[in-house]
Amino acid sequence: MAHESTILVVDDQPDLLDSLKLTLETAGYRVVAASNGADALVILHREPVDLILADIAMPQMNGYQLYERVRENPAWVPIPFLFLTVRTMDSDIRYGKELGVDDYLTKPIQPEDLLAAIHGRLRRARELAAVTGARAGDGVAGDGGYLEIGRLRIEPGEHRVWLDDAAIRLSAKEFALLEHLGRRAGKVVPAQDLIRVTHGLETDYVEAGTLLRPLIRTLRRKLGYDVGDMGCIENVRGVGYRLTPL
Repeated sequence: MAHESTILVVDDQPDLLDSLKLTLETAGYRVVAASNGADALVILHREPVDLILADIAMPQMNGYQLYERVRENPAWVPIPFLFLTVRTMDSDIRYGKELGVDDYLTKPIQPEDLLAAIHGRLRRARELAAVTGARAGDGVAGDGGYLEIGRLRIEPGEHRVWLDDAAIRLSAKEFALLEHLGRRAGKVVPAQDLIRVTHGLETDYVEAGTLLRPLIRTLRRKLGYDVGDMGCIENVRGVGYRLTPL
């Protein structure tokens, strides 16, 4: 059965690239392939893609660099990005997750596990698009279409955040979280609402809190707060989080 989704596979090993292409096409996906990050960017500029599956160690432009370039483009931010790599050290996995990548898969991988990960990420992307689309009008933006909370300026259309005059680079999930809080600045937003926006999940408060905590921590660090300092993102125990003016 056709999934009607296009997957961009990026890997510098021709045999593995062909194997992945066969697995995905047999499952009903349309596949476009690139042997490095630079070629992948050419494809992204040329045609729409629903998911990116990329190796890390590649010539010309590695997977980390490709991920950062993808997340800098507002049009590509919603695209789920998965790493598929031989790098299995905890430090590598931790770094990949800290970047905000949607999943970190390791080689070798069973076809059914790969397909399950891809199917899940595509489904969550569709759910997230439905949620954010339904709530796009929430809150009040500035005259220029941006949100201004104290010294913080959020530009939803450009996927940019500024603290005073300094630009802050955020992952897709971090930006979605901050924007959602910004549209409700001063109000407590339930953890379940936030995880629905960042992960496309319907879950209880306990699981939502568990998934949100590392995202909140990295976001606070990027906003300049020390470890242990809640800063402008307040945790209202048992309820959720609130963004206050810096």
